[in-house]
Amino acid sequence: MRKRVLLVNTVAGKGSVGRLVTGLSDSLKERGAETLIAYGRWEAPAGQNVYRIGSDIDVGIHGVLSRITDRHGLYSSAATRALIKKIKEFSPDIIHLHNVHGYYVNYELLFSWLKNEYAGKEGHRIIWTLHDCWSFTGHCVHFEYAGCERWRSCCHNCPEKGQYPASLFLDNSKENYRKKQQSFTGIKDLTLVTPSEWLKEQLKGSFLREYPVKCVPTGIDLDTFKKRASSIREKYGIGDKPLLLGAANPWRERKGFDDFLRLSEALGDKAVIAMIGLKGAEVKRVSAYVNIIPVKRTDSISEMAEWYSASDIYVNLTYEDTFPTTNLEAMACGTPVITYRAGGSPEALTPECGIVTDVGDIAGVIKAAEELLKKDTGETERACRQQAEKYDRAQRFGQYIDEVYGL
Repeated sequence: MRKRVLLVNTVAGKGSVGRLVTGLSDSLKERGAETLIAYGRWEAPAGQNVYRIGSDIDVGIHGVLSRITDRHGLYSSAATRALIKKIKEFSPDIIHLHNVHGYYVNYELLFSWLKNEYAGKEGHRIIWTLHDCWSFTGHCVHFEYAGCERWRSCCHNCPEKGQYPASLFLDNSKENYRKKQQSFTGIKDLTLVTPSEWLKEQLKGSFLREYPVKCVPTGIDLDTFKKRASSIREKYGIGDKPLLLGAANPWRERKGFDDFLRLSEALGDKAVIAMIGLKGAEVKRVSAYVNIIPVKRTDSISEMAEWYSASDIYVNLTYEDTFPTTNLEAMACGTPVITYRAGGSPEALTPECGIVTDVGDIAGVIKAAEELLKKDTGETERACRQQAEKYDRAQRFGQYIDEVYGL
């Protein structure tokens, strides 16, 4: 019997999670399954069976109301009822949820239906891949930067209220926590998936600890991310100087923006730093540093592969992250990585292809860079590529289908 799989996410085909969803859909179809991708924002790529949840107006209203009330995920009621109707029509054997935040769905309505009408019926399974911590906190998607542990008991007085999904006025974190706990627990045949061991470990201290959890790291396209010819050095006049690359979207203090400026000051003319993903005032501010090349955001993965290939080291100074695929992309292009000991960022690194330093330790970053620059370039490139090949996206899609879906 042909299996039907519904995949739900904020976006389809864009960003690491959106590409994971469409990649899974393609792999499932190759195995003979029928798929439907339900998504909430922007456009979906051609060649997929898709359903748009709500509209741009719905997303806008949801976003504005969330900023006023701190009740993110509790609007979009009509759009969610329409989604439930569509799910009934499609009649999936497996529902695979990804990000259910992003101003496009009402989680109370959706999970109430899943719990009371879908789950527990013969042949029905629910998979939920958590790409951040939003599902078990009263507000935030990450708590490491704030050093907050309130989510272990009950959120209140949220120190991350101003961060996505930002609230400008009210703090509803305590009530949000209770609503999520009520909505997300007690569901039959629900399996959680995390992209990192770090996030899997956090779940043990959350109200989601009742569910089985599998760790399936996010994969990357090794045909796109590989060592390639690049004109980057000539274009920007870098010459033979060591090139350190950083990338973020968006750049913020918790993504290491200020630390890159500190690194620039400490390095002086010893190296060149490129920061990709800057915008507006950030470009102007960074331009004051003579050894930093400011680069605006690019959606071109081939351009990113050129930057990785041209760089000597990829530097990821994030203070919080679940499992950054940029580390994998850099290694796939033969470029070693320096990252902070934060979240799941160090998990993919080995001593042969990267160095992990303490958070905020700029002197440690410089020392690590000096060590990596002394290594044999050829050996480092081979070690990085070999490590990256463990995260081939085709293999990860297969792991989902074989080990998680059980198809």
